[in-house]
Amino acid sequence: MPKRPAADPFRLGDVDVAPGTRQRVLLDVGTFLTSEPLRLAVHVLHGNRPGPVLLVTAAIHGDETNGTEIVRRLLRDRRLNRLAGTLLALPIVNRPGFVTRSRYMPDRRDLNRLFPGSTGGSLGSRLARVLTEEVVQRADVVLDLHTGAVNRPNFPQIRICPDRDKDLELARVFSPPVILVGHPKEGTFRHACRTLGKPFLLYEAGEALRLDTPAIRFGVEGAVSVMRQLGMLRGKATVRRLPLVASRSFWERAPAGGIFTPLVPLGKAVEAGTQLGFVADPHGSGDTPVIAGKAGVLIGRTNDAAADEGDGLFHLASLEELDRAESRIARTAETLPTAHEDEDDHPVPYDSLNDTI
Repeated sequence: MPKRPAADPFRLGDVDVAPGTRQRVLLDVGTFLTSEPLRLAVHVLHGNRPGPVLLVTAAIHGDETNGTEIVRRLLRDRRLNRLAGTLLALPIVNRPGFVTRSRYMPDRRDLNRLFPGSTGGSLGSRLARVLTEEVVQRADVVLDLHTGAVNRPNFPQIRICPDRDKDLELARVFSPPVILVGHPKEGTFRHACRTLGKPFLLYEAGEALRLDTPAIRFGVEGAVSVMRQLGMLRGKATVRRLPLVASRSFWERAPAGGIFTPLVPLGKAVEAGTQLGFVADPHGSGDTPVIAGKAGVLIGRTNDAAADEGDGLFHLASLEELDRAESRIARTAETLPTAHEDEDDHPVPYDSLNDTI
């Protein structure tokens, strides 16, 4: 039987990572106001056998902790002991924001609007440049992990760019409940990767500053399934559920200011005219219903108890054939990936799909 070819060392920055090893590589970005260096920490897991390079990033927004937990679990996953190719894992991209539990960089700039970055711009722009030029350029596929904002949970979903067959193939293998197809905004990490021609999956699930069981499990198993599809791990990638694919989404906004009460859970398929919630006058004069103007599936929602007129309250993916959508979504909790006790070293009690603790 012919011997399989061995991989060459993998070089990132000025570090060579030998086949069959892993190493944490620090890439220089700039300097904090305390004169301490800011470095981008990249975990390089380099297999014994040649194969593609998958880049997994988390916490581009510093308060989106679910993605960091997904990467942490992925780094500990024993299935990666027989890796082909290379995994580049960044559990914390926006370190300043992560330390301060903030979405933004210290100057209040959104890092996810500064790509591809520059050598002479703000600290965030320099960080974006290092990630784009020194890391993304080495990758064949990119998986970027996000959550909703504080008090704005997202139903597990993958967002991809239109007219990208490879992206759609990998999104289906990831097997989220929903795939949302849309054009990325200029300045985002997704736009920069698209410009470079990299297949790109943006995973959205859960909310900022809160760990969430379904978000984490869908993320870990989705990443493993993508790696199998790429030939990086043994085993055949299977589509565990048929995702709903939507090409448009819309927000239902507060028709008046007041005390907000939602009535529809995440993942629910609703028809046009369905009451999603209501806004109550805090002085007791009455309630104003929030009505779905079009049919869709609820993929995001605010949990804030107060709303100003015009605030986004419900994010819906536009879908036809609601009956089929309803039945698929109803099975989402039943097909939640399981985690063995010896692998789930950090159990998370919160379950957003069933809204239980």
